[in-house]
Amino acid sequence: MTATRAVRSDVFVSEDADLTRSYAKKLFDAGLVRINGSPAKASAKLKPGDVVEIELPEVREAEAVPQDIPLDVVYEDADVLIVNKPRGMVVHPAAGNEDGTLVNAVMYRCGDSLSAIGGVLRPGIVHRIDKDTTGLLAVAKNNAAHLSLSEQLKDRSLSRTYYALVHGNIKEEVGTVDAPIGRSSADRKKMAVTADGRDAVTDFEVVERFGKYTLVRCKLRTGRTHQIRVHMRHIGHPIVGDKTYGVKNEDFNLEGQLLHAGEIGFIHPSTGERMSFSAPLPQDFARVLERLRAVNRE
Repeated sequence: MTATRAVRSDVFVSEDADLTRSYAKKLFDAGLVRINGSPAKASAKLKPGDVVEIELPEVREAEAVPQDIPLDVVYEDADVLIVNKPRGMVVHPAAGNEDGTLVNAVMYRCGDSLSAIGGVLRPGIVHRIDKDTTGLLAVAKNNAAHLSLSEQLKDRSLSRTYYALVHGNIKEEVGTVDAPIGRSSADRKKMAVTADGRDAVTDFEVVERFGKYTLVRCKLRTGRTHQIRVHMRHIGHPIVGDKTYGVKNEDFNLEGQLLHAGEIGFIHPSTGERMSFSAPLPQDFARVLERLRAVNRE
């Protein structure tokens, strides 16, 4: 990689190679990063034109293990499992979250009856929601069900409806955000609306207004990373509690964004029956709405 700006070498490696700062530092400490052919320190300052070489160690894929973690199961049969994911739970193991995930919990519950299409780290996982987003997820318990649900994601017969409390009073009653999403050039750990991003479309409608805030219902036509969070910020209405794409000074003491996957619908892989499920708002989300309603009544 060639540096295009003056920057600390560990910052450059982290952002341009899409690595965490802690992992980038380990590479420097192990002597696996060279600048212009010489071993480099993490604190070294790069100049435009400096050539950075990274020797990545061979990565062995870990295997998720079953863990006895309580699950809020909304529905289960031989083909699918519908789970209401709590805030703070990661969907599948990844760097920094090797266990304690939804996958670990599902493996304990279902044993060997999960689809293998997602691999050893994502068995049964057809789609994901962010760590601090709550709500419904469909898990496939066999390969046929996984293929069916994945195809429904592509043709949009698998529907997902989210509820979000956003900053500001949205002028329109209904609207569509059609804006491509890609990796942010300013911060590689974030997503953003970018000219060269992948197509992303979100439909929304206003459910309730609170003056400074608006409760909206969002439906996904596509499923890009952080899609609703990025799109709502893009139109000037970031989600309340969003520590990545939200505002700095919040009126509420929240642990994450008020974004809830409240409804999911799909055609059952075996029966062909149209099925739909819903999950109530989590307590912190509901409490904020009650607080806002009380203010409106005053």
